[in-house]
Amino acid sequence: MSGIASRKKRRLYIVCLGLLCLGVATSLVLTAFEDSIVFFYSPTDIAEKGLEADRYVRIGGLVEEGSVERHPGNRIEFVVTDFSNRIPVTYSGILPDLFREGQGVVAEGKLDGDQIFVAQEILAKHDENYMPKEVAEALQKSGQWKPESGEAPPR
Repeated sequence: MSGIASRKKRRLYIVCLGLLCLGVATSLVLTAFEDSIVFFYSPTDIAEKGLEADRYVRIGGLVEEGSVERHPGNRIEFVVTDFSNRIPVTYSGILPDLFREGQGVVAEGKLDGDQIFVAQEILAKHDENYMPKEVAEALQKSGQWKPESGEAPPR
């Protein structure tokens, strides 16, 4: 009888050890991925929750009408809005051809200490019917656009 109990106990230890190893492996993988995951935020998300400076993220919304300022050396400043809040953005580089005021945009970069988003990459929509999913969701969440109404997103 004691031989059966010890075999069951040994099997239980092996299963527990296996689960422990699986847990450790999972946590190591998730920790490694955390550095490469880029989170998406709308201007309202940043205003409500805050965002620590120097964290690489994506922000999205619409380019605010009248906010685009071009400077020498391919530097551009503009404002991203979801109609509830706004974030000033600065970018140095060549913009996508479809970048313009009133259109959806996603910017990847970091918030600096002065709460200005320093973009390293700008992504713009590619035709009249497309808006980045995250931007559309942010506009819906802010109550500025309801796709079920059949109307086009605000421009």
